[in-house]
Amino acid sequence: MAQGQKAAAFPLLARAAAEGIAQAEFLVGRSYLDGAGVPPSLSEAARWLERAAEQGHGEAQSLLAVLYLHGVAGETGSASGAEAVLFGGPARTEPNFERSAMWARKAADGGSAEGQALLGFILTSGPEHLHDLPAAKELYRRSSEANCSQGHLGYALALLREATSAEQFRVGVTQLERAAASENGTAQYLLGVIYEQGQYGIVPDQAKASELYRQAATKGIRSAQARYGLALLQGRGVEADPVEGESWLRRAALAGDAEAAAVVGDLYARPGKLPPNHAEAAMWFLRAAEAGHKGAARALGLLHLTGAGVPRDPTAAARWFRISAEAGNQQAKYDLAAMVLQGRAEPGDSVRIREWFEQAATAGDLVAAFNYGICLAEGVGVERNEQQAAQWLRRAAEGVVNAQYWYGRMLVDGRGVAQDFVEGRAWISRAANAGMVDAQVALGEMLVSGQGGKRDHQEALDLFQKAANNGHAGAMFALGALYGGGHDIPWDRPAAQKWFRAAAKRGHSRAQLMLGRYLARGLAGERNFEEARVWLQRAVAQGVAEAQTDLAALPPAAAAATNDAPAVTSQPAGLVAH
Repeated sequence: MAQGQKAAAFPLLARAAAEGIAQAEFLVGRSYLDGAGVPPSLSEAARWLERAAEQGHGEAQSLLAVLYLHGVAGETGSASGAEAVLFGGPARTEPNFERSAMWARKAADGGSAEGQALLGFILTSGPEHLHDLPAAKELYRRSSEANCSQGHLGYALALLREATSAEQFRVGVTQLERAAASENGTAQYLLGVIYEQGQYGIVPDQAKASELYRQAATKGIRSAQARYGLALLQGRGVEADPVEGESWLRRAALAGDAEAAAVVGDLYARPGKLPPNHAEAAMWFLRAAEAGHKGAARALGLLHLTGAGVPRDPTAAARWFRISAEAGNQQAKYDLAAMVLQGRAEPGDSVRIREWFEQAATAGDLVAAFNYGICLAEGVGVERNEQQAAQWLRRAAEGVVNAQYWYGRMLVDGRGVAQDFVEGRAWISRAANAGMVDAQVALGEMLVSGQGGKRDHQEALDLFQKAANNGHAGAMFALGALYGGGHDIPWDRPAAQKWFRAAAKRGHSRAQLMLGRYLARGLAGERNFEEARVWLQRAVAQGVAEAQTDLAALPPAAAAATNDAPAVTSQPAGLVAH
């Protein structure tokens, strides 16, 4: 065996094992375990290891405890679980902590440092009824004194868990350093975390952390692979190498690290040196989401909502938003709420989001109070109750800009509260001053009419301009109306036509009517009957009945007329009043 002649050695070991020699029984078991000189068989490995263990063979006892701990040794000594993985039999993967603890204790009592460390682990991390932290700490200490790397690791964690002074922290970190120096991958990873975050009085050292992550990553520690991949990606403590970083993240992701899979998905979803690959991103987001990553679940929902890299599927989008939201992702709750308001989610989702927002609002969350108020105002998942809606919106208005706008609108409209133009305008003004576009438009309208306070068309013009610069079609239409005359603003019909056109392109039906009139009558100096006809037809299609009269007044289409008006894009639906 020492000369590497494993096939020749095995029959001799088997004859010795058959005679009951414990060391031979152990070596036969290891041979079956490793496939050394004989085809691998975990059931045979467990049988021979148990024979050696029953004779007090410490290494056999420790190894058998490991097999039971990983669920690969059955009650009769078979290794059906792991054998199923290797050879396709029925799976058995549940650990047997009691049997593992029994054999680990025998090994520990016999002086095996590995058995002491293993028993310490079971007493620390096994089932609750086996927990005995003081005994585990003592076992780790004895194992550590025998220079067992697992003993160093366990003793370090036990010391750090109960340390309260700098000296106690130092002793714990020293034990962890000994384990790392013994090439223990888990210890190298944990020590890397300490150096990255500067824990336990250690001065942060990104370069040392990255090197420790690299060492642990090469030993297959998936968390280390993920952190080393991120370090390479971001150039933290190591020269940036995005290609190598992505490779390590992939390894971690394929090994089951959900965070790494989500990061790889994000790499493909966002633009970089190469265009985004949303199909690849979706594959990694799916892997991460199925492993429980709530952010990846939301990202997958967004891809299904837009049809990027996957089929456009609102039902699938809502399902992933729901999964993400139920896992605690707040933004996914808002995504799902938006789909409910658009009628694109399941019937039960309206009740679900109302309950989420109600619970959080009752606990004092102002954003949730706003959303719960909207549910009450719109009858989402609950019977419509504008009076209660106003109460919740008033509460949320103390800190949520959208709530200030909504509560202001309810005061102006007298919905759920006594109508009060002055106070309503005051709340809308607060939201407008905070930069809310819809509030700027609403305040501009009140400044034009003098509702709730002074009339000031110039100030209204400034507000409409700000909102229009942010793409608000209603504000564009309002600018066209102000410049078109009849207000305290100098007439500027070319400017009016420009703004009507901008709003018309965004699907604003009244702007389409006005642009058609301007072009038909040449009010801005330009007359174009055929383009006027196009815009008036679009206004009619959107239900503007008076546009039909303007259409009838147009002369017959000219043979040389052009019909090259820009395509109209519809404005996305949302919780806006204008």
